[in-house]
Amino acid sequence: MNFLKAFGGALLVGGTAIGAGMLALPVVTANAGLLPSYVIYLICWIFSACTGLLLLEVCLWMPNDANIISMASHLLGPIGKGVAWVLYLFLFYCLTIAYVAGGGAFIVALFGGKLPHILGLLIFTVIFGSCVYMGTRFVDRVNVLLMIGLGVSYFLFLYFGSSKIQFDYFKRANAIPAIMALPVIFTSFSYQGIIPSLTTYLERNAKTVRFAILVGTAFPFLAYIVWQLLITGLIPVDGPHGLMAAEMQGSTAVEPLRHVFPNSPIYLVGQFFGAFALTTSFLGVTLGLLDFLSDGLQVAKIGLRKFLLCCLVYIPPVIIAAYNPRIFLTALGYAGGVGCALLLGLLPVLMVWRGRYYKDYGVLHRQLPGGRMILTLLIVFVIFELIVEFTKELL
Repeated sequence: MNFLKAFGGALLVGGTAIGAGMLALPVVTANAGLLPSYVIYLICWIFSACTGLLLLEVCLWMPNDANIISMASHLLGPIGKGVAWVLYLFLFYCLTIAYVAGGGAFIVALFGGKLPHILGLLIFTVIFGSCVYMGTRFVDRVNVLLMIGLGVSYFLFLYFGSSKIQFDYFKRANAIPAIMALPVIFTSFSYQGIIPSLTTYLERNAKTVRFAILVGTAFPFLAYIVWQLLITGLIPVDGPHGLMAAEMQGSTAVEPLRHVFPNSPIYLVGQFFGAFALTTSFLGVTLGLLDFLSDGLQVAKIGLRKFLLCCLVYIPPVIIAAYNPRIFLTALGYAGGVGCALLLGLLPVLMVWRGRYYKDYGVLHRQLPGGRMILTLLIVFVIFELIVEFTKELL
């Protein structure tokens, strides 16, 4: 195994998972407390690693460069292909809506709150949507700069925030709110969509890809533990500017810092960290959605046709985010609770079940031990997560 290449793959996995969902985690788990949140993080990490390995197994059964849609078509038939198509669009549009809403809110905050919300949405979308229009190469260069900014602002936030932690804030411990946060946590550990590309990039070497998945999924888990510790220790749960109030307003974990630390660099650094996280996620998700629509609709990404595809990608999310300014957390919840759970959680399990026990692939390239029992446990967990999502919607 080429260690440097495998480690690069692990960084790709970790970088895909870590994004704007991180900004929501301390808010949706605010009433749970530190320890219950960590337990749910651990469970979601294990689940994400298992489903990533299952998707690797499917990739090794398929020809090189096969995508999730073609895998579903081969293993689950036309119905599976159609369901995968719908889920893919649902997931990516939910994520785009969340990132447009969060990015627009950052632009408004940058102008001291004096900018109309719709104008903030438009400025953010036009600036960074133009980067996507310029193509993958341009996005890659912009993304490198943004990732540097993300890393620097994260460590600056750790530096300035660690000395301000209030340890009394860690006393809360409620399991139910942590469970109810499952949909957003699901989103924050999602990366499985890159497994087909990663398998090709790592030359279909199962050992190397497995290393990238197991190590790569550990990065977001560790990052979220530290982030949760800091935010929970810095911002009170209750009060007009606490984490519970932020959840009611549908805002990120960074917004309360403006009131808790008005004369401290903590808020400024937190704002830039949030902006970098949102923007990197926005670029990656909308670039993927643009490519998906181009391929699915058989529309070439050139000239006016590419512009119209971009309009299809960006206009609906801007309209929805303008209509509902507090949709950031809601859209992330729908993305994780339905889109990620079904497309990136249930679908890999069903494809492996079909391949192992009905398509006679058997133990060929098996990546996850345990047979039917483990696959059943994973299915039960997805069903449980869906119940949590629909329960939240009914309450």
